[in-house]
Amino acid sequence: MMRPPAAGRARRLWGGWREDVGTAQLGSDRRPGDGPGTRGGGPGREQRERAVAVALDALRRTGGHRRGLAAELAREHGGVDRSWQRAVNEARVVYEREQSAEPGTPP
Repeated sequence: MMRPPAAGRARRLWGGWREDVGTAQLGSDRRPGDGPGTRGGGPGREQRERAVAVALDALRRTGGHRRGLAAELAREHGGVDRSWQRAVNEARVVYEREQSAEPGTPP
C-alpha cells in the first residue's frame, strides 16, 4: 500500500483537528486579511475633530506650520505623534484655505 504525500496527510490532519476543536467556523464570514480595523474600530470621528481643532488653534497662534508641531501637541495633550501628525495635516488644509480666502494676507 502506498502512503499519501506529506501535504495530503497534513491537510487531513489539520482538517480533522479543526472539526474536533471547532475552529472550522472561526472567521467563516470574513475575507482573508480583514482585520478589525476595517469594521470601524478605533477612535471615533469626534476625537479626530477635537484633535484637528486643537491643531488648527496652534497653527493660528503660531502663524502657520512649523517643524515639530505634532510632537509638541502629543507631549502637551497626550497621544502618539503619528495621530497628531494626521490632525496637523488636516488642520493645515483648513488653515491654508482660511488664509487664501482672506484678502491682504499672504497664503
